[in-house]
Amino acid sequence: MSMILSASVVRVRDGLPLSASTDYEQSTGMQECRKYFKMLAKKLSQLPDRCTLKTGQYNINFISSLGVSYMMLCTENYPSVLAFCFLDELQKEFITTYNMMKTNTAIRPYCFIEFDNFIQRTKQRYNNTRSLSTKMNLADMQTEIKLRPPYQISVSELGSANGFAHISVGEYKGTGKISAAPHQRLEPVTLSGIVSFVLSLLCGALNLIRGFHAIESLLQNEGEDFSYVIAFFLGTAACLYQCYLFVYYTGWRNAKSFLTFGLICLCNMYLYELRNLWQLFFHVTVGAFSTLQIRLRQPQGKSPDYNV
Repeated sequence: MSMILSASVVRVRDGLPLSASTDYEQSTGMQECRKYFKMLAKKLSQLPDRCTLKTGQYNINFISSLGVSYMMLCTENYPSVLAFCFLDELQKEFITTYNMMKTNTAIRPYCFIEFDNFIQRTKQRYNNTRSLSTKMNLADMQTEIKLRPPYQISVSELGSANGFAHISVGEYKGTGKISAAPHQRLEPVTLSGIVSFVLSLLCGALNLIRGFHAIESLLQNEGEDFSYVIAFFLGTAACLYQCYLFVYYTGWRNAKSFLTFGLICLCNMYLYELRNLWQLFFHVTVGAFSTLQIRLRQPQGKSPDYNV
């Protein structure tokens, strides 16, 4: 019998389970699939936004959007079109019910467990395909799946020692190459992020102005230390690079932001004689705040603009 067995909602960046349906079947195959669920959850950020894993008698399908992934387990003969339509319905309801701030700041597993009620009701509807056939445009869904089919993950790839590194740069069936990490879109900008961006630009501008003044002073007085000029311009470059890291996704983005913050601290330590404590505190605090905002603004999945 073809049917949906279970479903769950997982945060992409760290695999934290946010909600899940209650599973009653305890077969060996189901227990094995739960292991695959956990393994996939840890690798979601490295995978395309729509994937399928075939595991013998069962299939695991998932879609990712706006930093959240919607996963489901069904029998191998359950129609792929209905499976992804089920996931899309979960996605739309979850986005409508919970804002991104709540999902990004959640710290404990299953903190949205009340969403299980919607998952169960929707699962029951999709397990009764006769009632669904009159309410859904199957032609549109089949066209979408044909134009952009889900990426097929093999069990051997799932269990490889190197994880999914080779998948992230491999061929995504139906769309050509998968976008590499540097081209990923980031989550929408928050108010605190805008504030940090503006303050970083301000600090960069202040360092740049002081740097030009230091050059003028150096030209007028031969005894002036040229290293102050270097420190001011390094501070400017560090602030502007923080702005770049906030706006664009790059490899090792978090590590780069911490190194940039370290450079800001070193420059201000060197400029201790030219700045008062309040100025030093302002520059270092802005650098720390910008580093935090870079860390919080994570890559997002594909936005829900398709019909499946």
